[in-house]
Amino acid sequence: MTDAAKSTFVYVTYIRTTPDKLWQALISPAFTEQYWFGMHQESDWTVGSPWRLVFADGRIADTGEVIEADPPRRLALKWRNEFRPEVKSEGYSLCVMALEPVDGAVKLTITHSVDQAPSKLIDAVSGGWPRILSNLKSLLETGEVAMKT
Repeated sequence: MTDAAKSTFVYVTYIRTTPDKLWQALISPAFTEQYWFGMHQESDWTVGSPWRLVFADGRIADTGEVIEADPPRRLALKWRNEFRPEVKSEGYSLCVMALEPVDGAVKLTITHSVDQAPSKLIDAVSGGWPRILSNLKSLLETGEVAMKT
């Protein structure tokens, strides 16, 4: 039996902060809006809880479920795009955020994967995650985002 085709995007960055501050930045709706181009996440961040990413105008961007929550070390989300039909049709993906303290900073590793190859979702997140995480890093380290749009 062969494994199903799979696509994965991995992004690693080091942020001069603490694991607790980074964890809060990842889950706080008000903080998320600052670095995620006006979008925010909604969840109670417990395993099995629904999760969604919401545009500034209230439209739903993505939905899913909290698969794992181990603050401030690891967060895993079952994730499906809701606003682009060609991406939504790929079904659910898995997004894992791993936080590891390293020499006064935190190594943040985002691993986003889907059982589809090639994948329109992975094409989209490979452009999105670097912009979002650059903003997050800048905001935590300097108080300002790198990009507004």
